[in-house]
Amino acid sequence: MNRRKTREVRVGWIRIGGENPVVVQSMTSTDTRDVSATVAQIRELEEEGCELIRVAVPDEAAAEALREIIPQIQIPLIADIHFDWRLAIAALRAGAHGLRINPGNIKGRENVRKVIEEARAREACVRIGVNAGSLEKDLLKKYGWPRPEALVESALRWLDYIVGDLGFENVKVSLKSSDLWHTVAAYREFSRRSDFPVHIGVTEAGGLIPGTVKSALGLGILLSEGIGDTLRVSLTAPPVEEVRVAWEILKAVGVRRRGPEIVACPTCGRCEINLMGLYEEVERRVRKIKAPVKIAVMGCVVNGPGEAREADVGLAGGKGVGLIFRRGKIVRKVPEEELLSAFFEELERFIKETGK
Repeated sequence: MNRRKTREVRVGWIRIGGENPVVVQSMTSTDTRDVSATVAQIRELEEEGCELIRVAVPDEAAAEALREIIPQIQIPLIADIHFDWRLAIAALRAGAHGLRINPGNIKGRENVRKVIEEARAREACVRIGVNAGSLEKDLLKKYGWPRPEALVESALRWLDYIVGDLGFENVKVSLKSSDLWHTVAAYREFSRRSDFPVHIGVTEAGGLIPGTVKSALGLGILLSEGIGDTLRVSLTAPPVEEVRVAWEILKAVGVRRRGPEIVACPTCGRCEINLMGLYEEVERRVRKIKAPVKIAVMGCVVNGPGEAREADVGLAGGKGVGLIFRRGKIVRKVPEEELLSAFFEELERFIKETGK
């Protein structure tokens, strides 16, 4: 899959765009002023593979809290700013590695200029976050509603000012709508007209299941077309789920792999074990594994190994008995009650032998 060639920018020590891999981002759901809770959540997200974190900065106290938060985390931090340009300045002075601003609600080019000058002095990255829900009034009047073309025009307008007039180039762009088709159309059009890196996502996607479906469809389309330099899966769910879904999307589209990929058969009348319970336990226990192994959890000892022959290591359960197999070949036959322990022994052995 060919990635769209974009300019390279930097958020803290992470390089984005150019030849760099797509970066996974999430956002905290804690009160940023609660330093201990925010740090704890960011560390949990780091463990799941989050590479950039965004936090809300609604007031001066939240901005000041960044001074304590940033030294305790291992990934660059982006401050999310709305309405008040002074909070952007305060967040940068507190150590934020980047900003997400919506120029449509910052109000006035002079205020945006002040933010950009501070970002330049701090070598911080700025995301121009165009959102269908807060588009500039003149563009709403021109297009009648927040059409994809309106989002693109807003982004290009601010790029002209920030890059063209102010000469600041450490910029990335997002064009988000809760309508996934409008989002896809906006990113496609922007990518035809600009080489700046883009942060992709479907905003306000919904709860865990509907939000995952919308995000997988929208982001999958864009990634398959080589569009996307950073991404966030926006879910009405704990942020850790956003990171898990993001990595699953990247793996499914063939963009990046981190940790195991699990394949499993659906239940049917031939299944004589608690397959869902087996799957859930395997999924829970492999979350800490970083190796890019392919695992199979199958419910039929007759067809399981053959149907999952592409898996590195797998298990297949039957009534009273279980099989452990590697790439379609059975390596162990064990009593059903020993199936999980035997499987994890074989998985550990495979990882050591292959160096994955």
